[in-house]
Amino acid sequence: YIFMEFIYKVAFRLALTVIIGVVIGSERAKHGRAAGIRTHVLVCMGAALTSLIGIYAAKELGNNGDMMRIAAQVISGIGFLGAGMIILKDNNVIMGLTTAAGVWTTAIIGIAVGCGFYAGAIIATVLLVLSLIIFARLERRRKSVEVIYVEIDDMYKANEIIEKISSLIDKEFALKVVPPKSGFQGNLGIDFIISRRLYHDITSDIRELENVVYTEIEQ
Repeated sequence: YIFMEFIYKVAFRLALTVIIGVVIGSERAKHGRAAGIRTHVLVCMGAALTSLIGIYAAKELGNNGDMMRIAAQVISGIGFLGAGMIILKDNNVIMGLTTAAGVWTTAIIGIAVGCGFYAGAIIATVLLVLSLIIFARLERRRKSVEVIYVEIDDMYKANEIIEKISSLIDKEFALKVVPPKSGFQGNLGIDFIISRRLYHDITSDIRELENVVYTEIEQ
């Protein structure tokens, strides 16, 4: 009975990390970031498991050492994963810092779940998602330049689509061809760099254009 209770506890905690990873990862995936749902689920679950290993070693195996020693390595070790998400674009703009910080925070939330600190993990998850959504909007409003990423599936119709989008933007802008975020060969990514901030979101209108497969306002 005690063994089955332990199994249920482990299963519940790991299942909770999956839910938390999906909640955080879906917000990042919606913006086409490098770390999506799968990455956040694996990071959160792995971090939780390290906590569970420490607890198991201390209670079941009689290890008198620090049960959090293994989990503590996650906090520093996850930095290597986050470093791979930070890139420097051609215009000397650093991208990926928010995603890297989010993955690091997700790992810490996973440690909290593994230790059974459910209240802290759930509150941190809610605050993290709200911060990503609300502060992204506030930062975008403060920017003097707007960058809209558009991906099309037919590069031969690029000029036609650019002409249609220019009528929607109705402001001075520059163009920059970038690799497609989807990774599909044959697709073309275009950054529309607008000199002034837009007062309304036009991505839904752009998305309705023929041959446009994805668009977002870059954060």
